[in-house]
Amino acid sequence: MLTDETLKAVIEAIIYVAPEPVTLEAIVEALEGEDRERVKTKLQELSGDFERPEHGIQIRQVAGGYQLASKPEHHDVLRRFVKSLKPPLRLSKAALETLAVIAYRQPVTLPEIDAIRGVDCGGVIHTLLEKKLVVTAGRKSVVGRPILYRTSRDFLIHFGLKDVRDLPSLKEFEDLARQAVGSEPIMAGELPAAAEPAPIEPAGEGPVPVTPAPPAPATRPPHEPASPAGEPDSSGQE
Repeated sequence: MLTDETLKAVIEAIIYVAPEPVTLEAIVEALEGEDRERVKTKLQELSGDFERPEHGIQIRQVAGGYQLASKPEHHDVLRRFVKSLKPPLRLSKAALETLAVIAYRQPVTLPEIDAIRGVDCGGVIHTLLEKKLVVTAGRKSVVGRPILYRTSRDFLIHFGLKDVRDLPSLKEFEDLARQAVGSEPIMAGELPAAAEPAPIEPAGEGPVPVTPAPPAPATRPPHEPASPAGEPDSSGQE
């Protein structure tokens, strides 16, 4: 049996990560072995805690469930903040595949990327450079001295990684990509076999203070004022 403090903390975490209002029954089911009435009591206590003025969010009852939302009195400030946010980053399937090749083979040249993917990736590389997910890393000491590419600090932030040594498996990478940059789903096995993880050296970036990593935790978008959490409508393109 969990202590009172731990039980309240776990209930708070469940409501935080839930994509929609979560019912008391769902919370009890997740907390295997906990008494329903005890869970209900701690949920009520937690709701009371959030009603104190030092908290900017509250637990609201919505459609038979519970959800975190901002308080009405902070409406104007939060609206200005939400409008100032950058649109979510989105990648096409081609961009994600190219990014995966660079991540697991870095530093790598454009001809090497083309050979792995079997198509011309020049335009995709340009897109990744514009989105600051990829940076140049000098030139390779071969005929023609082609430019080398590696992932950037922004790449680590978007995927919740401490450094490139924390890269997950390709399957996990695909899942993280869909969560972090809103890319279209990619079926398992669609990435070329040649892009399987290989030993890599650190890309020269120091540890990035992101929390936690990996895997990337479920997160909630910024709260719309006095309403269930959401994020500003936006659209992205490759």
